Amino acid sequence: MTGTDTEVGKTVVTCAIAAVLREQHRRIKLGVLKPLASGCRRDREGLVNEDAEALAHFADCRLPLDVINPIRFRTPVAPAAAAELEQQEVDWSALSRSLTRLDEASEAVIVEGVGGLMVPLDPRNPRYMVGQLAMDIGYPVIVVCRPNLGTLNHTVMTVELLRQAGCRVSGLVINGLDRDPVVASADPSIETNRDWLERLTGVKVLATLPKGRGVNPARGKLDPSVVMAAAQVNWMDLMRVPEASATNAFSGSSERRAGVGFGRRSRDGAV
Repeated sequence: MTGTDTEVGKTVVTCAIAAVLREQHRRIKLGVLKPLASGCRRDREGLVNEDAEALAHFADCRLPLDVINPIRFRTPVAPAAAAELEQQEVDWSALSRSLTRLDEASEAVIVEGVGGLMVPLDPRNPRYMVGQLAMDIGYPVIVVCRPNLGTLNHTVMTVELLRQAGCRVSGLVINGLDRDPVVASADPSIETNRDWLERLTGVKVLATLPKGRGVNPARGKLDPSVVMAAAQVNWMDLMRVPEASATNAFSGSSERRAGVGFGRRSRDGAV
């Protein structure tokens, strides 16, 4: 799962998909991964990211949080900037270990990226960004986008960048649609954006999730209307992709690593 911007609702959508998968496939062993996160809080066990906690809750993933979210920083800035400010190296080997653990323990994996595609991840290689990580991991990508004015530009750019990176784009999810007539009348693009998104990108809009009330994934809260909208899609079909050989390396470092993630290994998955 990636998004056209920060705060577009990737975590809400990812948690809703996880909840639907668990409802539709009750015995599924569902894995979730948040490769990198910043703005984490510190507790007795170290740094904790609330998005990772939410993903684990809705997926009922019992793996330790440091497996679900292996690379964590406290400063709420891009991971590369956070690593530099905190004088920490980005531990790509931790991500490799997490991917291996998830592949062994899960039948399907959902990966939630950080920010948008051009967010830098490693100060040692500033041009290594979320888009390149998505390509290296290899799973098909779902793009979360906004429903309102400006979404055409942001979404088309995101899809084009993914294609340039060599990623397979499985679909779009419009998140946060406000059904209030006053809002719709103030922004006529809300009625036309879905059609134009498909026309401009050549990618299907899989679902449109409403703006729910009291939505707070970190506290285990999703509006039923959000989950119902997500339930109209067969997510498992989207997660099944042909066997392919991955690069086995993250370009953020010179080391070679075994990995599963945005790409297909022995398990189904989606980013």
